[in-house]
Amino acid sequence: MPQNFYEIMSRRGFVEWCSHPDELGEKMKNETVTGYVGFDPSADSLHVGNMVPIMGLAWLQRLGHRPIALAGGGTGLIGDPSGKTKERQLLSSERVEYNVERIKRQLELFLDFDCGSCSAIMANNYDWLSRINFIEFLRDTGKYFPVSFLINRDYVRSRIDDPEKTITYTELSYLLLQAHDFDHMYNAFGCSLQMGGNDQQVNIIGGIDLIRKRSGGQGYGVTFSLLLAANGQKFGKSEEGAVYLDPEKTSPYKFYQFWVNTDDRDIERLHRIYSFAGLDDIAGLAEEHRRHPEQRESQKSLAWEMTRRVHGQKTASGVREASRILFGEADVRSASAELLDTLAAEIPTADIRSPLPLPLIDGIVSSGGVASKGEARRKLKEGGIYLNGVRQSDEQRQISSGDLLPGGYAQIRVGKKDFRLLRFNR
Repeated sequence: MPQNFYEIMSRRGFVEWCSHPDELGEKMKNETVTGYVGFDPSADSLHVGNMVPIMGLAWLQRLGHRPIALAGGGTGLIGDPSGKTKERQLLSSERVEYNVERIKRQLELFLDFDCGSCSAIMANNYDWLSRINFIEFLRDTGKYFPVSFLINRDYVRSRIDDPEKTITYTELSYLLLQAHDFDHMYNAFGCSLQMGGNDQQVNIIGGIDLIRKRSGGQGYGVTFSLLLAANGQKFGKSEEGAVYLDPEKTSPYKFYQFWVNTDDRDIERLHRIYSFAGLDDIAGLAEEHRRHPEQRESQKSLAWEMTRRVHGQKTASGVREASRILFGEADVRSASAELLDTLAAEIPTADIRSPLPLPLIDGIVSSGGVASKGEARRKLKEGGIYLNGVRQSDEQRQISSGDLLPGGYAQIRVGKKDFRLLRFNR
């Protein structure tokens, strides 16, 4: 049976705004509602920030409704000006098409496209926008939008009032195209709900108005909160930039670590938004975290769920075990060659061509963990050098074939957190 998506998502902290909350809630309890989210194909991969509306679609389906993921193959040729201080660089049709195909594959990780009446639909607005006759568009869509409605948008007004900035007719037309999309989806798919980030509120209102004026129907809009981390930074960014779903842009290990490193002040809220776990389970994890914050169980739970969903069970298991090794929760001597290969891609790794046995001091220097043999000797005396997780103190210690881990590796740790690998004769 369909459930009240609006009410449940509000309790989980998703919803920032809803156009007709009571009416939509009642509708969702009594019938299957079709809703969509549009995805901007300006890049060839979605990132963690995009996952809020993705989770919105996934929850819509789980609660007995039908989701549509709309790839902006047509609007992507224009570029959404919302929140932008200058005109975006226009992409070629080939690039947009490539990005759309890549994004489609990522959306399939979260949505079920073969589950009966609630099966997800993948649509591309290029299919109908490319067939629009310009004169007809002006008569059938443009006439419903007063110029005052367009120019009173904050991002438009800021650029009109600044003599060093401009806004083009192309950018102004974006809102009309998105409104046209909503009206088309309403008539072609019976789609009465559009969702998106809160920066899409005005665009969604434009679509609701167009459905009412042109099609005589009722559309609804829901926007999701902009996620800010406790430090005020837009959530989804790391020191290296955006955290992508594409493993070529953000490795599965870094993806996992991004969630593990979530600020304690954010984790319960993010768990409600990015996880399918029940609210009672999340509250239990949060309470356990408050008692033992050093164990980061809540962060690890979310990291596991997200990495498994995006990168698969096998990869998630590997990066979780790699993380356990680096944080001293597992013995590196039990690691497989495949797991050590994963680690080698993430931490400093030196290829060693010298024959075995090799003086440990030479290995420490070759790893890059110290600048000189003198510093290596000092670290050994201080007890700050570990070979394969075991503390070393003997300056005459040799690395022999018996020390090699699977794949020809040996692990050097300098101090508490500086992990490095030596890779022999590869």
